[in-house]
Amino acid sequence: MKTRIAVFSDVHSNLTAFEAMYRDSLDQQIDEYWFIGDLLMPGPSVKEIWEIFQKINPAVIVRGNWDDLVVRGARGKMDLDKPSHIYFARLAQYIAGLAPAGMVDTLASWPLHTTKRVGPLNFGISHNLPDLNMGQDLFPTQVTENFDRLFDVDTDRPVDVAIYAHVHHQLLRYGHDERIILNPGAVGEPFNRWKTLQSDLRAHYMILEVDDHGLSEISYRHVAYDRDTESARADVAGFPYADLYKKMMKTGLAYTHDDDILTQFNDKYGYAQEYREFADKLL
Repeated sequence: MKTRIAVFSDVHSNLTAFEAMYRDSLDQQIDEYWFIGDLLMPGPSVKEIWEIFQKINPAVIVRGNWDDLVVRGARGKMDLDKPSHIYFARLAQYIAGLAPAGMVDTLASWPLHTTKRVGPLNFGISHNLPDLNMGQDLFPTQVTENFDRLFDVDTDRPVDVAIYAHVHHQLLRYGHDERIILNPGAVGEPFNRWKTLQSDLRAHYMILEVDDHGLSEISYRHVAYDRDTESARADVAGFPYADLYKKMMKTGLAYTHDDDILTQFNDKYGYAQEYREFADKLL
């Protein structure tokens, strides 16, 4: 018996990319979907993303670091100590104003790590490390010892294959004992420091086929979509940092931790004060 699984992550509110990935998956005879975290922000779409996500109805869901930022920010609990914190806070405020009932609480309920048995294999699934959904310990060029930590989980059966996301790179590598480690890449914003590889900005996801013997297929999908369409959606959404998001659509680069450019936006539009007023109303 074969099971075909579409594994996706890091949508980051890029509706046009998400639509393209979903349409492509419908042609791939998928049996179930696994979502590996980071559904929303910094893009403009909220309800439409949530509707597609509900339609997909993933059999596996884990919580990413941006999912945590949405929850904290929407609940008025974000500190404003850094330009990036103001960025996260103001975007989460925007999402809070559009979120369908119960969505934020649902995101908060997602686990950091889960295991899933398919055929003879036990999969360990987390956005980053099993107990930490942020940081750069699992950037693709890190040492193997870091990746071995993906298998250090308390389960009835050892993890055979570890899947994580977070770093926006598609990946297949091995731990020291040759167990498999996979990453589906990013639907909303793939990343690579090598310029010619970075130019491939299609929506990335992964298909696994598991049969009675194990993994019979690992397929890394790159799905084209119209980034101008996504920029046009940003134009009409009236959301924070729209110009910065449109710049991302052209360059493929994220500006999440660019303090200089974020400070320019934060000061120009008074985003910190807007968030303070929002948070005060929630008290």
